[in-house]
Amino acid sequence: MRTADSSEVGPRPAKGTDLATALAAVARGDQEQFTKVYDQVSAPVLGLVRSVLRDPAQSEEVAQEVLVEVWRTAARFRPDKGSAMTWVMTLAHRRAVDRVRSVQATAEREHKAALLDRTPAYDQVTEQVESRLEQQRVRRCLKSLTSLQREAVTLAYYRGLTYREVAQLLTLPLGTVKTRLRDGLIRLRDCLGVTV
Repeated sequence: MRTADSSEVGPRPAKGTDLATALAAVARGDQEQFTKVYDQVSAPVLGLVRSVLRDPAQSEEVAQEVLVEVWRTAARFRPDKGSAMTWVMTLAHRRAVDRVRSVQATAEREHKAALLDRTPAYDQVTEQVESRLEQQRVRRCLKSLTSLQREAVTLAYYRGLTYREVAQLLTLPLGTVKTRLRDGLIRLRDCLGVTV
């Protein structure tokens, strides 16, 4: 026995035909027919988009974009290529996939930008190599000093002692320490090729 509700179950060929007819009217700018199209496709479009995006807020936004696209491009629907619902759902699926790709591309750009922000403004490897080479040159030039000059320069410039403290530590007159430091620095300058 059939009930009044059983007519709602199963395929509805009349609605598909109605949707195609309504889309043709929408293509001519019929807003009333668009309301019918909207009523038939909005829930399935939102469901499909939500299954692709998984984000309710973005899904609603994309579904709205799809319905606007249906309004603007209804003239592109070709009944000989498939049903109206298939055409609308294809638009929805494409738009949802485009959003996923856009979100991924944005995330990748932001990730790359974050990496660039962390990249030092100079080449660390080059800087380290140059520093090591400079240290080797300084060590080699320090070896060219007399032991007394090297000791005075090391205490004053590597340990940070004042001339007076160097003189007290070496138990030498302050003038002698100053002379040794001056002579040692001149020899270092010449060895390193520093011009004044």
